[in-house]
Amino acid sequence: MSLIRKIYFYVCLLLFLGCTSEIQFDVLILNGKVFDGSNCNPKKIDVGIIDDIIIELGDLRARQSSRIINAEGLAVAPGFIDLHAHLEPIFDLSDCESHIRQGVTTSLGGPDGRGPIPFGVYLDSLKQLGVGMNVGFLVGHNSVRREVMNLDNRKPTELELNQMKRLVSQAMDEGAFGISTGLKYLPGSFSEVEEVIELSKEASKKDGIYTSHLRDEGLEVLASVKEAITISEKANIPVILTHHKVIGKPMWGKSNETLALVNNARENGLNIMIDQYPYNASYTGISVLIPGWARAGGNKKFIKRLENPKLRDSIKRGIIFNILNDRGGDDLDRIQFAKVKWMPELEGKTLKYWCEINRLDPTTENGSELVIKAQVNGGASCIFHAMDENDVVNIMKHPQTMIASDGRLVKLGDGHPHPRWYGTFPRVLGRYVRDLKVLSLSEAIHKMTLMPAKAMGLNDRGSIEIGKKADLTIFNPKSIIDKATFEKPHQYSEGIEYVIVNGKLAVDQGVFKSVKSGRVLLKY
Repeated sequence: MSLIRKIYFYVCLLLFLGCTSEIQFDVLILNGKVFDGSNCNPKKIDVGIIDDIIIELGDLRARQSSRIINAEGLAVAPGFIDLHAHLEPIFDLSDCESHIRQGVTTSLGGPDGRGPIPFGVYLDSLKQLGVGMNVGFLVGHNSVRREVMNLDNRKPTELELNQMKRLVSQAMDEGAFGISTGLKYLPGSFSEVEEVIELSKEASKKDGIYTSHLRDEGLEVLASVKEAITISEKANIPVILTHHKVIGKPMWGKSNETLALVNNARENGLNIMIDQYPYNASYTGISVLIPGWARAGGNKKFIKRLENPKLRDSIKRGIIFNILNDRGGDDLDRIQFAKVKWMPELEGKTLKYWCEINRLDPTTENGSELVIKAQVNGGASCIFHAMDENDVVNIMKHPQTMIASDGRLVKLGDGHPHPRWYGTFPRVLGRYVRDLKVLSLSEAIHKMTLMPAKAMGLNDRGSIEIGKKADLTIFNPKSIIDKATFEKPHQYSEGIEYVIVNGKLAVDQGVFKSVKSGRVLLKY
């Protein structure tokens, strides 16, 4: 039954009975402090749910319900919406526990240019499987380019560009919420802005959004923000600077300038937004330290280039530069291994440690050699401690910044992940709201709920209102906190007491329930 038909049904039922006291709810939340998602002050009201709809708000203490939740002392919020989630393991982890335990009820997958392809087939398979939270997806520029052009470092032909445009358009017809790019990664880094504009126009025609892992988040971050703004203007599309940050010591403090660019663009009528995770370390493949041209065509061609002494020397110089000025943070100890299939004993350890156990001085020269060795062996995922906390706070406070995890669905104990996979949303509410007072509680909840709902165009989620979907997170504002750390990441957060996904309890008194009541969401 559609949302409009459901609301109509319940309204008619209430009118027929003539007395709301005769209606029995499926779930009734009493005595909580309700934050409706709008950034307004909370209200002490009750919430009545029938099926998957919020059907009534007010003083409902005299009413009957199949399940009553006493939320005394707790905050009742819309379910958190994660605009940047790596959902690739979802077919193995379809209950989405690591996200739901953070209070997340809806996630947007396919970021960084890595959206699924073929798009519609992927969504159909996911619908048949069932999911723990609501999920939507973006079509990925990198996925589309790889499908048409492999890892070629060149401009597309007219025929190839048209093929890519058709794939984007088809994905939008099949329910994509927009297009994502990963212009730092292959093969997106080989594209010029005109290509990205043309593909973004296809998403814009169908009211999609554009989320961008910028071409560079270090020395060229200002130029990269300007490029994203140009894409917004030329393609007439809302843009989200995803996991916005400034990387590398030379750029610390430059968030003032990136945010000024956002403000100026918005003053000129462009819809530029931001999402951010609340940590001063990033996570990606160790290949991010290697010049993109060196990896064109894949790992076999990279290995072949290493056989040429001049090319190898150029590759090493590029890696050393990136260690000094970019993700390396000018310190081998800032590069921490997270997932290393060929040497799992490195997980949680640093590049400096790897030098030392090989009896090498921890110099950038030796570090670059080991980066090459890692890539030859098949690569590795790493945590890069190369951001400044002052920039994290500065970006978080910006009125257009939304909270997003950039987290990957994870099984407890698997590898050595970034702690954001477990703790993003509770960390904001505990550390940055309660402890540091960077944001008010209402403001933080707004950045996690109604703001991202509007960005996605979700009219039925993101706020606590009559007629909206019953996606709710109930937490203890006095105790909520992330527990996952860079040293011990596999720890669930504390303080999330209840999570309701489409009217069903997925977390009940702090206990996770694999009810899989989520939906695969479509843009249209």
